[in-house]
Amino acid sequence: MSTSSILKLQNGSDIRGVAVEGVADEPVTMTPDICNRIGQAFAQWLSTNTGKKIEDLCIGVGRDSRISGPALEQAIVQGLVASGVKVTRCNLATTPAMFMSIVFEKTHFDGSIMITASHLPYNRNGIKFFNKDGGLEHDDITDILTIANDKTVQQAKIGFCPTLDLISLYAKHLSQVIMQEVNGDDYAHPLYGLKIIVDAGNGAGGFFATQILQKLGADTTGSQFLDPDGMFPNHIPNPENTAAMEAIRSAVLTHKADLGLIFDTDVDRMSAVLPDGTEVNRDAIIAMISAILAPKYPGSTIITDSVTSDRLTWFLESVLGLKHHCFKRGYKNVINECKRLNAQGTVSPLAMETSGHGALKDNYYLDDGAFLAVRLVIALAQAKRDGKQLASLIEKLPPLVEAKELRFKILAEDFKLYGQKVLDTVKERAAKAGYTLPKSYEGVRISFNDETVKGWLLLRLSLHDPVMPLNVEGEHTGDVAKILAKAKALLAGFDQLDMSVLEQ
Repeated sequence: MSTSSILKLQNGSDIRGVAVEGVADEPVTMTPDICNRIGQAFAQWLSTNTGKKIEDLCIGVGRDSRISGPALEQAIVQGLVASGVKVTRCNLATTPAMFMSIVFEKTHFDGSIMITASHLPYNRNGIKFFNKDGGLEHDDITDILTIANDKTVQQAKIGFCPTLDLISLYAKHLSQVIMQEVNGDDYAHPLYGLKIIVDAGNGAGGFFATQILQKLGADTTGSQFLDPDGMFPNHIPNPENTAAMEAIRSAVLTHKADLGLIFDTDVDRMSAVLPDGTEVNRDAIIAMISAILAPKYPGSTIITDSVTSDRLTWFLESVLGLKHHCFKRGYKNVINECKRLNAQGTVSPLAMETSGHGALKDNYYLDDGAFLAVRLVIALAQAKRDGKQLASLIEKLPPLVEAKELRFKILAEDFKLYGQKVLDTVKERAAKAGYTLPKSYEGVRISFNDETVKGWLLLRLSLHDPVMPLNVEGEHTGDVAKILAKAKALLAGFDQLDMSVLEQ
């Protein structure tokens, strides 16, 4: 494999590829042999990064429920052991738990590897890496893949590698957080009297129901798809997926639950459903977590990705008294911005994407769906104690009336250059038209607030694909159509931008 080919496995700060045959026009790009070489490369990179000899390194390896996971895990472990690393196999795990394996006193690994492709289809897989500072950055992944390109497959005897039930260790950690903050009559069962449903989507999140909620006294009747199944037979394990959210919503209503929780495959994302079936995702989940944190961090700054709405800005600033820093898409972008602001003295307790990725300053800046769920469960228990409803936290968040996302394909050969030209021109035209242009850290954002139309749009350029996404939201029925008409006028004349979706 050429250097350019192996580098194509990079997806931002992760590695992603096709690991299983059977899907038309999707040849396998992520083989056990490649993973063996990547394992060796991570050992070499971590040795350089820590200053430790390779033979002194301890690395944990875990995976989600994907069908390709065991084979890729075996290959990575082979590469690590062949390099001289001490390896602990964590088997079925979650992405946040693999980072915490570096933190926990019992494990205290030098680095860890999680084999996952998040919510992608069953035939895909990927790799995430951690060191003591958290998830690796884009340039680190480039370095590891470049090192891997020069490696050859190495075999090693790995039967002696110890195994660890990391999920149970992690579940105990999360349970202790709940027990410390929920003061009830029964310390061992602080969630008694609450009915909480979990939808794990056949990913790795079933432990949250069985090892946390049930053991702390909650009734989890109605929880579904807790068993790991890498073919994902029920729905895509993705809180952004309409069918997945409807599945947990239906379960909450059917079983009259106090709260529904849904995780993605590797449990670094989550969303929720309230007793009346209201979905708490996208802007609403950011609003709710912010409302939970606001009393502890008055006047602090909440970091979000760029597609959050003006409704959220109003709620954070006018209702909660916080500041809203609408930054860039990409969970690493919002997390790193949160770290930067705190380092310079601006208190920022939360970095969160509309996708459900959320990282708390008080939790190692780790995007951890299970920890976010813990914060919701604690808030639920406290609300019940005070005779209140969890929904009261976001009752002043204006409801979503209508929204739309369109994706325009760029036909030009140099899509980044062409896309930037489009953005520059649209911004210039919008300014001439007298539209309001809020500060935007990516793309062009326009706010509309007059008698004829209220809402906003964001046009941006995809980081990796020849696509320009357009997000539009209107405050009243019919506003989206009016904003799209304005967008069409702003985009007139770009013949290498396929805007046929505007006519549909």
